[in-house]
Amino acid sequence: MAYYPKLAQRKASRSVVDVFGGYNHNLRIRDGEFFDTRNLTTQYYPMLANRHKRGRLSRTFTQLQAIIAKDTLYWVDNGTLYANGYATGLTGLQTQQETQLVSMGAYICIFPDKKYINTQDLNDFGSMGADWTFTGTVTYTMCHQDGTYYTDVTKSVNAPENPANGAVWIDISENNAKEYSVYTESWTVLETVFTRMDFTTMGQIPSAFKEYDGVNISGAHFDDINGSKILYAVGGDSESVHDYIVVVGILDETYTQENAQIEIERKVPDMDFVCEAQNRLWGCFYGNDGTQNINEVYCCALGDFRNWEQYLGVSTDSWRASRGSDGPWTGCINYLGTPTFFKENVIHPVSVSSVGAHQISDIPARGVQQGSHRSLAIVNETLYYKSRTGVVAYQGGMPADISQALGEEKYYSASAGVFGQRYYISMKDAFNAWHFFCYDAGKGLWMHEDELHALGFAQAGDELYVLADNGITAINGTEGAPETDFEWSCTTGILSYEQSVKGYGAQPVRYASRYNIRVHMEQGAGFQMFIEYDSSGLWNYAGDFHLPTTGTVTIPVRPRRCDHMRLKFVGRGDFRMYSIARIMERGSDV
Repeated sequence: MAYYPKLAQRKASRSVVDVFGGYNHNLRIRDGEFFDTRNLTTQYYPMLANRHKRGRLSRTFTQLQAIIAKDTLYWVDNGTLYANGYATGLTGLQTQQETQLVSMGAYICIFPDKKYINTQDLNDFGSMGADWTFTGTVTYTMCHQDGTYYTDVTKSVNAPENPANGAVWIDISENNAKEYSVYTESWTVLETVFTRMDFTTMGQIPSAFKEYDGVNISGAHFDDINGSKILYAVGGDSESVHDYIVVVGILDETYTQENAQIEIERKVPDMDFVCEAQNRLWGCFYGNDGTQNINEVYCCALGDFRNWEQYLGVSTDSWRASRGSDGPWTGCINYLGTPTFFKENVIHPVSVSSVGAHQISDIPARGVQQGSHRSLAIVNETLYYKSRTGVVAYQGGMPADISQALGEEKYYSASAGVFGQRYYISMKDAFNAWHFFCYDAGKGLWMHEDELHALGFAQAGDELYVLADNGITAINGTEGAPETDFEWSCTTGILSYEQSVKGYGAQPVRYASRYNIRVHMEQGAGFQMFIEYDSSGLWNYAGDFHLPTTGTVTIPVRPRRCDHMRLKFVGRGDFRMYSIARIMERGSDV
């Protein structure tokens, strides 16, 4: 009987990755993460899958500037505001600077044009500010707050004898005005003296101004009437009554000013960024107005975006505050009811007071990167934005970095939008190449999708619309012409051999002898696999896999012996990757 030598069976072990952790652009990453991805999604986590096809709205645009969602989708194209594709009467908007659309109730406010439109009545639109000039005759008369004249006015040292109820006495000796009451039989000092200014126009002032507007008046004969004023009454019928306004001013007799040149202006300040919070618009400005340096935060009067200088001494007044922090403003947003302003290294939240005593705080922390103001977006009550060092999450305390997976690459000019728990952000790298990422806040995972250069986002219903490439794209593909089959890909990190030491001089090496990849593919879908050995920079073709019908298949791949490797998958069509199993066998170290 002959005996033959027996071959020892190789010991093998099997490890399975069935949870895929998204994009991680660092040199050392975990199994299941990918150093690079393209057009993949975390929506089917823990499986790996391609994203949905996007939709492209079939409209032709000239120069898309901004987009916002209200009852329908609104956008500005070449200086005209459109409502769901139909041009409104709001035209002639500037096209040189970035356009900001801010929602306040039923209104859309447009900056830097300082225009508005009522989305419930598209015929109601115009300018927030007003500037009215008049050349001609102006009459000044002492009056009641509502504009009615005093009928009995006496100017003297001594009080008039037998005065009627409501008579006014200009007391020269005390330089004040007093009103008589027959009920108390006494004179009461008028704490506020009102002056009515009558013009020869009809209907012009009521079309531009209203009661309690905060305005600036220049050209009046009396210095006390010029400057910042409140219009306590406005009138003037286009058929019978001349235009008039009522302001606070000391006047002891009627005066007529010939050849007057009067200007009445309701100003809206220049602002870098604007947001809405608690029924007010809030804005900020850093720069020089031609006379002085300005570093301020503003808000309009309660519920009135037209008035930014209305100071009546009540809780609904306009408000402004100067800041001492250095550098320009970089963004603002309404965060959980708090208007929050940013510089690159400071966060300025405003505590809104019910009595009008608003307070602004200074928090030295990572703010919004300059040029990335459009990255501000809220997901599940957490604010996300692009800081100079990376993308951060902010919950009212100190911001926390969430972008470690993006690696050491520096990004700029970010713009972001939100759908559900997904935070989409478009930004460019140091070589001016654009990248479109998705951060799944619920799972804490990133995906790099493609090179989409997004300038703005708007969520309406079950869709997130993106202004990009002078068009509007629906991220979820519920509207518009769907994409053709796009290419998806993913690249693993470095996969090394395993070496263990058992006793002196013994170093058994375990290497990957096979990969089993389990995937589900729809009909017509397929992918190719490539392997890079030992950081050679060369991708070796390892197989081309297709299914004629919808189904699931396990694909064995046998790599060659090497020190380390990387795997790349490139495909088209709908697929789901369930797992990657690695079979390890023991061998020599050569």
